[in-house]
Amino acid sequence: MSRPKLILAVDQGTTNTKALLMDRAGSVLLRASRPLAVSFPQPGWVEQDARDLWTSVTEAVDECLAQCGDAEIAAVGISNQRESAVVWDRRTGTPAGPCVIWQCRRTAAFCDELRLSGLDATIRERSGLPLDPLFSASKFRWLLDHIEDGAARAAAGDLRAGTVDSWLLWNLTGGAVHATDAGNASRTQLLNLERCAWDAELLGIFAIPAACLPEVRASSSVVGTTAGFGRLPAGVPVASLVGDSHAALFGHAAFAPGAVKATYGTGSSLMSPLDRPVVSAHGLSTTVAWAQPGRIRYALEGNITNTGGAVQWLGDFLGLAGGAESVARLAAGVADSAGAYLVPAFAGLGAPHWDAGARGVLCGLTRGTTPAHVARATVDSIAYQVADVFQAMRQDAAMPLPALFADGGASRNGRLMQFQADILACPVIRSGSADLSAIGAAWLAGLAVGYWESLDELQRLPRATTRFEPAMRESRRAELLSGWRDALGRSRSAVSG
Repeated sequence: MSRPKLILAVDQGTTNTKALLMDRAGSVLLRASRPLAVSFPQPGWVEQDARDLWTSVTEAVDECLAQCGDAEIAAVGISNQRESAVVWDRRTGTPAGPCVIWQCRRTAAFCDELRLSGLDATIRERSGLPLDPLFSASKFRWLLDHIEDGAARAAAGDLRAGTVDSWLLWNLTGGAVHATDAGNASRTQLLNLERCAWDAELLGIFAIPAACLPEVRASSSVVGTTAGFGRLPAGVPVASLVGDSHAALFGHAAFAPGAVKATYGTGSSLMSPLDRPVVSAHGLSTTVAWAQPGRIRYALEGNITNTGGAVQWLGDFLGLAGGAESVARLAAGVADSAGAYLVPAFAGLGAPHWDAGARGVLCGLTRGTTPAHVARATVDSIAYQVADVFQAMRQDAAMPLPALFADGGASRNGRLMQFQADILACPVIRSGSADLSAIGAAWLAGLAVGYWESLDELQRLPRATTRFEPAMRESRRAELLSGWRDALGRSRSAVSG
């Protein structure tokens, strides 16, 4: 009897790493996870130890494989936290600095210098991205500047620089392959969006030597084979690399234009597939969603810096033992926020506003405001921020966006999803899976090795969903959105006065 074949997917996130095994029917058979620590060495700085990321992968994979009996692993797929930057020594494989996390703002002054030099428009035109510390290029520059002889060693090819997918691939293949996929590359601010290749002018602007960067490959393709560690044998194809938000879009089976999804995490990403790049007139980014051999799917994207992170902040601020879950329970105890609004611009505002000078504002308070009302305002702020990006997408996409697909931790909150549908005035379709990014990576890997034959076959795989229909009166919706816009205005004038 032949051994069953399974796909192994690794989803390396900011706060935890998951590993799961999926069969041909699309069922997740086994899963394991490991938590990760995040450090904040200075205000606005966010980093991790890249070695801890790799250790979390080996441990989660080993636990998963320990449970799978004699199953054969047909392929490995990787989804990863995006924009986070790692630089390591080519000979030793040792990180040469911290993993600078996507949330980190340590390069804000450098980005301001580039903006004052008039380079914002060039960067946006070539990369599809606004000039912001979120993206990887300025992080690579900071790392090279803080490594002894960093620039010279990078130019000589003695240092490797990459996003987290590249770091994991390097380790999975025993240092044999330095590559990334087109989607992750498009988040670095160094990729020419039209050509899907590193752009010489962008490399010059950020002073990043091409010799240290990974090869750009399709998201769904065999990029190498495993060197073997723990229970994972050598010779298994590594067949997908994809950023977590891109993987979640793929995991919704949102393969064609007209779909839009929101991933609710520490921050949130909204993404809508496109046939070709468009220039956003409403504060969004254009990016590569994923690439298959001979075919590139683009996307509009809006990144929100603080959504679930704002809920966690309030839990810490109020000293609640249960953190974000306690805030959600507190918020559920009131019908609404009683006119209170929180704008969680703790490090400025992301899409569609891109206002680095905005600051967090809590307003609309009265003597009757309770901690429960503030908790409700904090949870509601997630829906308002998503609605701002969704409306910008409707304008840029120039086509109907009839519903919002939802995934991620905060999407488990049914009250939030209903409020989201009410504020958008359109249905919200929540995935029943907590593993959507890993599923997307598994699907892309399976396509690359013929485990599944086509997107149509994936479309037919069962997917559990819950649908939330809008039920709010239009007059109430307009009233709430007017209050949100007023709060946004207060946030954006908080520094300038």
